[in-house]
Amino acid sequence: MGGYSTQEVSDLIGLKPDQVRHYVRRDLLDPVRGERGEFRFNFQDVVLLRTAKGLLDANVSTRKAYKVLLKLQTELRHVKSLAALRIVADGNHVVVREHSHIWDAESGQVYFDFSVQDLADNVASLANRNLIIAKEAEDLDSDEWYNLGLDLEEVEPSKAPEAYARSIELNPKNADAHVNLGRLLQLKGNLKHAKKHYEQALRAVANHQLAYYNMGTVFDELEEVERAAEYYRRAPGVPDAHYNLSRISEIKGDEVSALRHMRNYRQLLDADG
Repeated sequence: MGGYSTQEVSDLIGLKPDQVRHYVRRDLLDPVRGERGEFRFNFQDVVLLRTAKGLLDANVSTRKAYKVLLKLQTELRHVKSLAALRIVADGNHVVVREHSHIWDAESGQVYFDFSVQDLADNVASLANRNLIIAKEAEDLDSDEWYNLGLDLEEVEPSKAPEAYARSIELNPKNADAHVNLGRLLQLKGNLKHAKKHYEQALRAVANHQLAYYNMGTVFDELEEVERAAEYYRRAPGVPDAHYNLSRISEIKGDEVSALRHMRNYRQLLDADG
């Protein structure tokens, strides 16, 4: 149920279905498979394809286009809100702007400029349609509602909690749904209910590192840094856990630990590309 079909993406972007599938064959996209084996693309895939369309329209060589798309694919993994991006090709460079941050995506002589928010607005109609279909269907499982929540977070974030809540209703042990719903509640300032969902995630999956990390951020917001540090230490695979531990260690005057956690933070970022 989650994601968008090849034809939907084709109609949205203006690429032929076979062109869309070409980028899958080149390993620039890795869509999941639906029940019938069909591709289901996520919003990040749509952003990459929109950029590919701009590069094609500008007659960029295949080699240069592949290079910029490959780099952009890596960079997008670290972006918290894709809809906040603006992708601009100007002269010899393709640059991506996220609020005050700018990075170069490396390209040839090209000129195009598009806001990902505009693209998100168009994709939102597909996500809303999927939500309506999901409400009417009776055979969607917890994972399918969870995937729909992921789609909605990118383009209709106000409706994502509904999908995660339904996912949890169908499977109270869906730890990822608990974590995501908790995070959305936390962003709204509802720390009490966010904490409950993180606790339920940890009851379902005892070593869920993202749940540990998010729990740490709750206590960080409450200025209970010692308790926050306890949870951060249980999330050694989350880069930001080490960043926050470095900050807390620095506040406590423990420079050795601060440097160690900052080193771990950077190593994890490098390992993640």
